[in-house]
Amino acid sequence: MPGGKERELKRRISSVQSTKKITRAMELIAATRVVKAMQRADAARPYARQITSVIENLAAGGAQVDHPLLREVESVKKVGFIVMAGDRGLAGAYNSNPIRAAEREVMAHQAEGRDYSLFCVGKKATGYFRFRHYRIDHSYVGFTDNPSYDDARQIADDVAGAFMSGEIDEVELIYTEFVSMGTQNVSIRRFLPLEDTATMAEVGGGSAEAVAAFEFEPSPEAVLEALLPRYVEARLFGALLECAASEHANRQRAMKSATDNADDLITSLSREMNAARQASITTEIMEIVSGAEALGSGDHTEDLAALIAEFDRAATATAPTPPAAATAVLEPGPYGEGSHAPLPDDAAPAGFPIKGNADSMLYHRPDSRSYSVTRAEVWFDTPERAEAAGFRLANTHPNSDS
Repeated sequence: MPGGKERELKRRISSVQSTKKITRAMELIAATRVVKAMQRADAARPYARQITSVIENLAAGGAQVDHPLLREVESVKKVGFIVMAGDRGLAGAYNSNPIRAAEREVMAHQAEGRDYSLFCVGKKATGYFRFRHYRIDHSYVGFTDNPSYDDARQIADDVAGAFMSGEIDEVELIYTEFVSMGTQNVSIRRFLPLEDTATMAEVGGGSAEAVAAFEFEPSPEAVLEALLPRYVEARLFGALLECAASEHANRQRAMKSATDNADDLITSLSREMNAARQASITTEIMEIVSGAEALGSGDHTEDLAALIAEFDRAATATAPTPPAAATAVLEPGPYGEGSHAPLPDDAAPAGFPIKGNADSMLYHRPDSRSYSVTRAEVWFDTPERAEAAGFRLANTHPNSDS
């Protein structure tokens, strides 16, 4: 039914408009937060670069330590995975990309006969692996959009403790690396064990001369050993900050896309509603014309005449007797001044065969098919024309009490 479709389209347009307001607001909020997250990530990079530089300088200067974080095993039996995702959705593919990458890595290591240990950061990662019955050893939620250094320290302590105790032999970090506002890539890196000092001295950017300019207490080896846990925390904190910036950037793009899609959908539904309204109007016009044509055809003339005659008899039987005399009172009509006084029974003006009774004042125009059923009141410009047509002017209507 055209009218029903039009109402349904109006409801859908109203719903889409409400959704558009929400997505637009979320887009603006994400645009504000992503700037702050980028600033925090940029502010944390100098600390990470500096602690890396100090470790490389100590390694280049000949400092040798046997720290558990540097322990390499010949046969890896169990791998730990730090999976970083978000606590909330509506951020495009931000949550799904690192989660699926982690799942592929877990399945690949299982195919090689290795066990796994999951450290899930964010509700989305925890919910995904729990729903699929993976074993989750540690879960961290509630801070992904605004992480602190204490959050990174807690994760680092759990991961480093499991690694140094021999519970896991290797750790991989899977997170979303922030490149720019338009580019964020999933990164899979070996987190533990750290590179040994020999490798740091060989491939790192450290300088032995820089170490020679300082005196270390109690020794360079002790300083290096104390810096390694801080180095792990700094790497995790940097990854958390990049994930937060990536989440806000992805949410801003997703909400902008949703807002644009809402505009397109509103335009499409509005056009469809206009077409439905036009179809409804056209259908009503066709029904009116078809009904008029059917009622004006010769097949129904006798039936219509019988109905009108029955109506005339019923009206005449109950009509009061008109007053004997009346004074002409002209009243404004739709086409000029005319009279409300009817003709007596069986009287008719020339050219206007009467179809009503003494108290109806309603006539049919014989030259118009549209008045074949509808009764139309006849009005005149002046009393002279009314009298010339056979109307008798009166003070009161025959149905009135006076």
